[in-house]
Amino acid sequence: MTKEPITFDKLPQAVSYLTEQVEKIYQLVETLQPQKLDHQHLLIDIDKASILIQKSKPTIYRLARTGLIPAYKRGKKLYFYEDELLKWIEAGKKQNQPLSYQEQSAQILHGMKRKPRNGVNI
Repeated sequence: MTKEPITFDKLPQAVSYLTEQVEKIYQLVETLQPQKLDHQHLLIDIDKASILIQKSKPTIYRLARTGLIPAYKRGKKLYFYEDELLKWIEAGKKQNQPLSYQEQSAQILHGMKRKPRNGVNI
């Protein structure tokens, strides 16, 4: 389109031209953006694993030795997969289910340090 002033009569053509240009720019931006890696099966070492799960290296070594954390050993080195560590973290999520009356009373009784006085029944 040339740089002539846009009149009311030429407004639909100008809008369609601008729409086409925006679409071309959008397609260029899409091709230039890096593809998102959605925590694919990436192999990481213990340094990155300690940053990811926010635990110290000795703790990670202990968890791997006891088999509580998904780890792979090759020679003297430990390796982890990022997606497996994230699944391990999510698996430890507490369930937020309401307790029944019996479960609540059992927890209260379990927390008591001495027996209730005679005549007090829960």
